[in-house]
Amino acid sequence: MPAAIAARFVEDAALLSAARRALAIEARAVESLGARLGAEFVAACRLCLGGTGRVIVTGIGKSGHVGRKIAATLASTGTPAFFLHAAEAGHGDLGMITAGDVVLALSNSGESPELVFLLPHLKRLAIPLITLTGNLASTLARNATVALDVTVPEEACPLNLAPTASTTAMLAMGDALAVTLLEARGFTATDFARSHPGGMLGRRLFLRVEDIMRRGTDLPRIAPTATLAQGLLEMSRKGLGMTVIVDPDDTVLGVFTDGDLRRVLDRQVDIHALHMQDVMTADCRTIGPQELAAEGVHLMDQHRITVLPVVAAGRLLGAFNVHDLLRAGVM
Repeated sequence: MPAAIAARFVEDAALLSAARRALAIEARAVESLGARLGAEFVAACRLCLGGTGRVIVTGIGKSGHVGRKIAATLASTGTPAFFLHAAEAGHGDLGMITAGDVVLALSNSGESPELVFLLPHLKRLAIPLITLTGNLASTLARNATVALDVTVPEEACPLNLAPTASTTAMLAMGDALAVTLLEARGFTATDFARSHPGGMLGRRLFLRVEDIMRRGTDLPRIAPTATLAQGLLEMSRKGLGMTVIVDPDDTVLGVFTDGDLRRVLDRQVDIHALHMQDVMTADCRTIGPQELAAEGVHLMDQHRITVLPVVAAGRLLGAFNVHDLLRAGVM
């Protein structure tokens, strides 16, 4: 029976068993790395921290794919880095490596020809070399400034051929290096956001209330002597789910929200007889225009509200609701 047809008859339990076995092997591979951390890992960190240039990560095949991820993680966590394809290095890309750089080479065997080819050129340039390898007796390890051991007893592949546990161990060691350097440099969440301005974290850390608030004619406001009916009309026109009650100088006196409306209607009142000053919430929550939009999220969550007036020196400048925060990508 052809393999493609036979695969259709594999039982569910067998599929799950294979997946669990693979995960268990890779988990053991990663867990075993901790016991190997020591002077060599510290030396690798010192090289990266002491370098005046970049960390150039290189590799070939599956190790190269892992190297690209490690380079990206280093770069986004405060250690300038980029990936150099080992096969292209000998055809001009070696010029990307300059004095002050550190090279991080990944090879499970430690004998990848493309990487071994680079050794004399790195020595000529006096470039420190850190290797992640599963063979400390290999050519790469013996010629490295620092060799980090990422040996695994077996691959998750049942044939023990496809790089699986070995690449997972490399990736984990690379992450350990990046995180250790991050902490050593005192890299903060704000620093991280600067390199991720397009992500949610960047928006949460840099976007301010004044960037998202509604203002001008889009801002619902009404006098305290206006009737509740007039207040409801203002709320309906502006679509913010509330209106701010202000005096002639735009000093905030209170707010009236959809929640307030439900409570008032429960009393079966005459909306043409009541005035806004009679039904408003005087002690209302507000926020300043320079506050982070993320603080608005926190206030709304803490006080279980969906809209906030923006106030400076007691005067109304703007307002925003949950939908504005969602559109801005802050929550």
